[in-house]
Amino acid sequence: MASQGVAFPVEGGCCCGELRYSLTTAPIVVHCCYCRWCQKESGSSFALHAMIETDRVKILKGEEEWDDVPSHSGKGQRIARCPRCKIAIWSIYLGSKAKDKIRLVDVGTLDNPDTFPPDAQIWTSSKQPWIVLPDNIPSAEGEEYDREKVWSKENMERLDKVRAQAGV
Repeated sequence: MASQGVAFPVEGGCCCGELRYSLTTAPIVVHCCYCRWCQKESGSSFALHAMIETDRVKILKGEEEWDDVPSHSGKGQRIARCPRCKIAIWSIYLGSKAKDKIRLVDVGTLDNPDTFPPDAQIWTSSKQPWIVLPDNIPSAEGEEYDREKVWSKENMERLDKVRAQAGV
């Protein structure tokens, strides 16, 4: 659902400017997650993550600092932060077999976060009651939704390729 006419690469970074990155293509998918874990972890009412292949994320300036944190699954998560201002830039889920091949970029760290609106909304059953969900974005009460209705064939193939590379 990326905005039409986006010129790649697109750039982003932390608040202090110490860490800068670019995405060389559109993400595979963008999820708006309303689970209570994401609410607590982000300090907000939801998290907006762009799933993209690791090799399509380029660090332009600085170096990320990794923090291992708990996750709802119990398998853990690694969050890449700016070593200076500590802003979370992207993460990986340690329970994922393709963890080294995928980044979940925090869309809010993009210079123009409007570029990637959500393709799907997940865990809507635990959203804050004052949030009104738009009708034009597929929603799921839990984590699962019909990927074939949301993802393009090309993006399904991208994820399949990542999984094959990871031996999944």
